[in-house]
Amino acid sequence: MARVILLTGGNTGDIKRTLQMAQQLINNRVGAVLHCSHRYESKAWGFESADNFSNQALEVSTDLSPEEVLDTIQEIERTLGRNRAAEAIEKASKGVRYTSRPIDIDIAFYDDEVIETEQLTIPHPLLAEREFALAPLSEIVRSKRHPVTGLTVGEMYDALRANGNETAE
Repeated sequence: MARVILLTGGNTGDIKRTLQMAQQLINNRVGAVLHCSHRYESKAWGFESADNFSNQALEVSTDLSPEEVLDTIQEIERTLGRNRAAEAIEKASKGVRYTSRPIDIDIAFYDDEVIETEQLTIPHPLLAEREFALAPLSEIVRSKRHPVTGLTVGEMYDALRANGNETAE
């Protein structure tokens, strides 16, 4: 059994309900959800949006490989209304890298593995820059060490906060 740490979030529709449904689907299709953080609210990161994001972290015990986890969470995103093709059109038309979405599920960690393929990068490459990810992660896996940097989630979170970032809860 592997331990996978997932980040869920979104900023359109009934996000509270969507995050609850995501957790249920993850529990049914990926593996047992062992720990779940509170929901954290934050402003959009990397683009402008009037709608704040809600984000959560989940620790899951799974028999799936990292690639199978990725396929499954992308299937869950589609089930919950995410349309990556429509997002790609919107991003291209606005010249931005990110856009609003009903659900996003990222793999932050998969055990202590380091994976870099065309489809998958674990640990998540922008983790140390994203307070909206580190806040819920530090609630459930604060002492988890990043397998590349050696820093704990808590150390990354504290460093980011020391640089003047704030998280609305």
